[in-house]
Amino acid sequence: MPRGQKSKLRAREKRRQARSEAEALQGAQAIAAEEEGPSTSSSPLCGGAKSQDEERPSTSQAPPTTDRSARSPLDQKAVLLVQFLLRKYNMKESITKADMLKYVIKKYKNHFNEILKRASELMVLAFGIDVKEVDPIRQYYALVSKLNPNGDVRLTDEEISPKTGLLMTILCVIFMKGNCAAEEDIWEVMNIMEIYSERMRVMYGDPKKLLTQDLVREGYLEYRQVANSDPPCYEFLWGPRAHAETSKMKILEFLAKIHDTVPNAFPSWYEEAMRDEEERARVRIAALFRTSAVASGHSRVNSSNSAHR
Repeated sequence: MPRGQKSKLRAREKRRQARSEAEALQGAQAIAAEEEGPSTSSSPLCGGAKSQDEERPSTSQAPPTTDRSARSPLDQKAVLLVQFLLRKYNMKESITKADMLKYVIKKYKNHFNEILKRASELMVLAFGIDVKEVDPIRQYYALVSKLNPNGDVRLTDEEISPKTGLLMTILCVIFMKGNCAAEEDIWEVMNIMEIYSERMRVMYGDPKKLLTQDLVREGYLEYRQVANSDPPCYEFLWGPRAHAETSKMKILEFLAKIHDTVPNAFPSWYEEAMRDEEERARVRIAALFRTSAVASGHSRVNSSNSAHR
């Protein structure tokens, strides 16, 4: 094939991929609803990210559709792979590359890495979980929670939930709003995500109760009245469990993935996330020193007791 024609085909495929990105996520959510229950949409943060300044990367979103013909073959395979991964997880079966190739990828095996990449992005956006290779030799994969302090522990039965993807989105909005988001900002995002639609209500239950009671009780969010507000206004902050189980850098990585970019594409947020990482490192080091000092003290006491026996 002539070089010029190949370039045109690649450009056409890129345009088709951009147009179908939202539809692919919509399809993944529909499949997830059949397999797991509902999932979340990635759209609200696309607009929210622009609030830092106009240098933010933008993403276009086509109208939601269920027409599979509108998606590229690779996107269709990515959506099917999401379904396959969820089914494997629910059945507590190992996830292997061989099975993905045999039952999903099939004749598109030369595009395995790209299909897996797209499916992994959908899993992050819909559920807040990563697909990671945990055994390169046997090519085994695992689903790993983004809300995980170590980042290398497999999901438990409770963790694979559309609530995780929604929580990641809300934590991201709070971070973007200066670590404290007004209640109306959160509801605006929820409305964009169509959380109040009948289908979403069936999947999430009462969204206001989920955010102002359930996630507060679980320690992921703090919901408080703004001081001296009359009539009363309320705001959301990260709860202690969110601080313990994730970080600003992980949330920024989540945002960057939505925009198909890297965390340092958002300079001021990236600087804040880096400062947060440094502070976390200092806290961990201080804790290690305290632990070491306590252990050393116990050792000296034991040695002294032994000497006097």
